[in-house]
Amino acid sequence: MRDAMAKLGSDANKINPLVPVDLVIDHSVQVDVARSPNAVQANMELEFSRNKERFGFLKWGSSAFQNMLVVPPGSGIVHQVNLEYLGRVVFNTDGILYPDSVVGTDSHTTMIDGLGVAGWGVGGIEAEATMLGQPMSMVLPGVVGFKLTGKLRSGVIATDLVLTVTQILRKHGVVGKFVEFYGEGMGKLSLADRATIANMSPEYGPSMSGPKRPHDRVPLKDMKSDWHACLDNKVGFKGFAVPKDQQDKVVKFDFHGQPAEIKHGSVVIAAITSCTNTSNPSVMLGAGLVAKKACELGLEVKPWVKTSLAPGSGVVTKYLLQSGLQEYLNQQGFHIVGYGCTTCIGNSGDLDESVSAAIAENDVVAAAVLSGNRNFEGRVHPLTRANYLASPPLVVAYALAGTVDIDFEKEPIGIGKDGKEVYFRDIWPSTEEIAQVVQSSVLPDMFKGTYEAITKGNPMWNQLTVPEASLYSWDPKSTYIHEPPYFKDMTMSPPGPFAVKDAYCLLNFGDSITTDHISPAGSIHKDSPAAKYLMERGVDRKDFNSYGSRRGNDEVMARGTFANIRIVNKFLKGEVGPKTIHVPTGEKLYVFDAAMRYKSEGLATIILAGAEYGSGSSRDWAAKGPMLLGVKAVIAKSFERIHRSNLVGMGIIPLCFKAGEDADSLGLTGHERYSINLPTNLSEIRPGQDVTVTTDNGKSFTCTLRFDTEVELAYFNHGGILPYVIRNLAQN
Repeated sequence: MRDAMAKLGSDANKINPLVPVDLVIDHSVQVDVARSPNAVQANMELEFSRNKERFGFLKWGSSAFQNMLVVPPGSGIVHQVNLEYLGRVVFNTDGILYPDSVVGTDSHTTMIDGLGVAGWGVGGIEAEATMLGQPMSMVLPGVVGFKLTGKLRSGVIATDLVLTVTQILRKHGVVGKFVEFYGEGMGKLSLADRATIANMSPEYGPSMSGPKRPHDRVPLKDMKSDWHACLDNKVGFKGFAVPKDQQDKVVKFDFHGQPAEIKHGSVVIAAITSCTNTSNPSVMLGAGLVAKKACELGLEVKPWVKTSLAPGSGVVTKYLLQSGLQEYLNQQGFHIVGYGCTTCIGNSGDLDESVSAAIAENDVVAAAVLSGNRNFEGRVHPLTRANYLASPPLVVAYALAGTVDIDFEKEPIGIGKDGKEVYFRDIWPSTEEIAQVVQSSVLPDMFKGTYEAITKGNPMWNQLTVPEASLYSWDPKSTYIHEPPYFKDMTMSPPGPFAVKDAYCLLNFGDSITTDHISPAGSIHKDSPAAKYLMERGVDRKDFNSYGSRRGNDEVMARGTFANIRIVNKFLKGEVGPKTIHVPTGEKLYVFDAAMRYKSEGLATIILAGAEYGSGSSRDWAAKGPMLLGVKAVIAKSFERIHRSNLVGMGIIPLCFKAGEDADSLGLTGHERYSINLPTNLSEIRPGQDVTVTTDNGKSFTCTLRFDTEVELAYFNHGGILPYVIRNLAQN
């Protein structure tokens, strides 16, 4: 943006945050090394080795921009750091008190609401505009009250409440609403419990959630029967279509010289991770108590289960050590691997080669159990088709059991050292036990000591040297940081609204396409267009890193758009993967290759979708990527709030089918050509107006234009929110 401002002949330094900005680097650490006392240091060294360019860019920004605090890598997860340190609650300026509020580039920014600070997630595009003084616009939301009464029974913890609340709210439908929790039950919840509930608001007895969506809650007593139903059901959110005669198949393999075996439902990843749970001392110390009881009874996690513990801040480490419970977690393989999002964001690292081969060669439906907040397909790990969200204590319990195919009420977890069967009830701590250890182990000085030096960084961060300049010096050979084309050939005159005529359909989707489907953050598949691009530039496969770590390079990210290996496109008639049909020729191509062919031929494209399009993470690349592919509009049954805003921010037209209609009911196959009859004069367009869409085979249908405010129409007139901001700053 500074470069664009300079090219327009204005002062580049006008591009500077006008409100306080805190940038926490938390998404780049991967679980390469696990089950080792040296895991933290080893993973951090690998993190810095892979991300030196990115970190250098961010460190340059910390000195080039005023009013911006950069919290170095290795410090924790942004929402937990915000809750424990950055959140101010009340500002006192010149004798005037006013309440704190925050917007963050992650949908779980809502966690801070548990502290009484109004916070919500926005897309990165909108956040950049907000930094530069652009007010946030929204349709005034309705308020849904959620009454809490009574208190949690002994043994039921905050995560169980959260997964229940999530299921209830998803079923009720609260997208675009404020949810206010009230009632006598609120007084029985600690600040940490309230923060856990607030954190999961975008997803809305002990329970699990899965295997493919965070709001598919499964009561613990029903897990075994639900798992078998999932094996039977046709492929979908709750189905894997495994033939009956294959469901009990056992795969034996050699794990570093010792016999090992897995089957459908075997747990191969068990991760205590994510801001949702690692910020809550009760559930973290509860996990330690489960590990302690298991050790005392002689239970042990199988060595081929990849176990990890990634705290959201250094405070967690201090109270786990103070309590003496980290020792027992270590014995079960839950060594601390780093401070960041790790497995929850898809940075789970590789499985052991022997485990990977056993899964892939035998088509095993392997499972991951994590204390995260998202379990969409292909997110946690490419080889774990079943991914369950659970509390940290349950993560330890399922790691010990080694499978999700178990009834914890009736079946033993394992055999103890005295030869007796050990059951779930034998290792599960009571609420009183947890409260006692929290009282004795979580001390105020731990928070003070951790955050006194948080901005001082660590030796690796401090050794990074960066130039002092107001404009960044782009390296055209870099595969991490690349000057994006968003402002190429930009002039002071806005381009105005555009018509969409005879566009082809790039992709035809059903319901619940997430931002992870649109722009995955995890590993880069070896045969993908992004991998080809990197290899052509001399990058070895071992150095691909992740899509999340290469978000500073638009060339990689455009190729990574719709690259999720579990994406389902109706064009492919049941085949799963990141390909589509190039309609004019009928060829099956990678989505990126098909999009580039359309662009080279001067042809516009649109996307057809079902309900909840763009649900999940507030990932701005899920809008930037489609824009770079040439997508002009998305026609869906409904949009998730942040993603719709991101599409608007990138100049893509969001349209909603009328109630009761969708592509299937209208007889649309995606092989048609689409014209969107939108006026090209801004004064003739109104927020929420009806728009007629016609096809080349004579079909016609009406959609609702999802530009929701006059401000969003102004963004559209300028080609997006950032060009709008640049032109305004340049003129003033």
